[in-house]
This record gives sequence, C-alpha cells and structure tokens, in this order.
Amino acid sequence: MHAPESVARKLGSGLLSFPVTHFRDDLSFDEPAYRENLARLARHRVAGLFAAGGTGEFFSLTADEVDTVVRAAVAEAPDDTPIIAPAGYGTATAVEMARRAERAGADGLLLFPPYLTEAGQEGLAAHVRAVCAATGLGVIVYSRANAVYRPETVAALAESCPNLVGYKDGVGDLELMTQVRTLLGDRLTYIGGLPTAETFALPYLEMGVTTYSSALFNFLPEYALDFYDAVRARDREGVARRLADFVLPYCAIRRRSAGYAVSIVKAGMRVVGRPAGPVRPPLTDLTEAELAELAALVDKATS
Repeated sequence: MHAPESVARKLGSGLLSFPVTHFRDDLSFDEPAYRENLARLARHRVAGLFAAGGTGEFFSLTADEVDTVVRAAVAEAPDDTPIIAPAGYGTATAVEMARRAERAGADGLLLFPPYLTEAGQEGLAAHVRAVCAATGLGVIVYSRANAVYRPETVAALAESCPNLVGYKDGVGDLELMTQVRTLLGDRLTYIGGLPTAETFALPYLEMGVTTYSSALFNFLPEYALDFYDAVRARDREGVARRLADFVLPYCAIRRRSAGYAVSIVKAGMRVVGRPAGPVRPPLTDLTEAELAELAALVDKATS
C-alpha cells in the first residue's frame, strides 16, 4: 500500500487511530503490550494507525525507539491498514527518520514541526521539501505550534512535492483551514488534528475534512466510532449530545495541566482495564482524583 495516493485515499475514508506507546514502570518500551493493543485496535473499523505519534509520545522516544515502535506496528497491523510513522526535530534528523521509516515498511509519514526553533514560511517549506525528497512515502505535514503553514506555502509544496499527500491541522483556525482547503481542493487529504479532534469534527466536515485523529479510540473504540458515524451522517443532535455528555467534560479535565492531552489517554487506558504504563517525563500522570473523575465519565459513556 506504499503508493502515496492510495494511502492518502485510505486515510481519508474513515477514523484514524493514534495509539499510545506502552511503557513499563521503569519507562522502557513494553513491546509485547504495545503489539497486543495494536492487534485489538486493528480489529475495529480504522482507516490508519499512526505509530509513535503525538499521543504515542514521539517527543520522548529516541530515534532507535521510534524505529522499534514503527517496526512493531508494521508487523502487527493487518496488511490493509496503513501504518504512518513520525518524522521530526531538525531537518537532517527528520530526513533520517523518513528513510528509516521507509526501510521499516511504513506506509507514510507524519512530519512534525521542527524542534524548538521558530522559522519563516521559506524555511518551513525547505524543511518539507527535504523530507519529501528523501523518501518515496507519502508525507503529511502537521501544521501546529511553531510550524503553521500558510495556504500559499502548502500550495507551492503540493506543486513541487508529488508525494506530499496530506495536511493535518493542529491549530483549529477555521478561516485558515478554509483557505487551505479552498486553494488546494482535493489535491491533499485533510486531517483534523486538535488534541480532542471530536470537538471540531462536524464543522470541519462541512469544509471537506473527512477524517480526524481520535485519541479516544485508544480506550473507547466503539464510542469513538459511533461519534465518527454521527459526524459523517451529519447527525447534529447526536453529536451535540455526545459532546455535552462526555467529550467536553473530558476536555475540561484535559485542560487542567499542560501535557494532559496525552496523559488523559493513558489514564483512560487504565480506567478500562488496559493499562499502558506511565507517561514519560516531562509529562505527568493524572492525579487519583482526576482519574476517578475520568472513570465516572467513562462509566456514563459506556452504560
């Protein structure tokens, strides 16, 4: 499934999963538990698995660990489920990660913002072009934080990089997203990528963003798929009910501490009896009181 266009079409056809990365108590990678969880998630209706992504604590993994996680995902997932690997940090590191991901058998790349440094549009474009030139895999740019790509930058990159196949939005700027989508049309696959993407799923669908990254899928896969189906059916009442009953209270807990967008997902895994271990520093786990609040929400959502 390595052909960039076919991977992009597949990703745009359904809900996307961003699995957590399992750690033991000593913070080492727990590959058997990770593979077991991936096999469980792949039994559900999912359009793609993003290994070692943001929810998978990419920022805390070494390059060798990223390679190990990606290889485990490739080995465990069904043949018809695309595995998208991460690339990021400085351009030279991102290029090397892209090459390693291709050797590992990944089906595509999610290109994270360059680490720490701020850059103008010309520099960001050079970063993307270098990664696209280094691999035959389809590349998805992640527009967020210090790498928010302007519409004209994305258009120029789409013209010069045939294997640029996707644009993931982590900003939530509806005007910017409308401009990108209007300018590029169907040239790219568009992915909603906010920390809890369900909050923007319905308005984004109206502008042609057919998929999003669901962190909830990790611990409530059936609920996440029901929510996605309600979005695709434009069931506004159903979406509003689910937002009020679970998603927005969940977001209220998530906002209590920086980094909780990841921590709360691992807490959810613990709540449903599928613990994935602690988060790695500099992240911190939820408090026991917050865990109890989350457990009550999950119980309500699944009862």
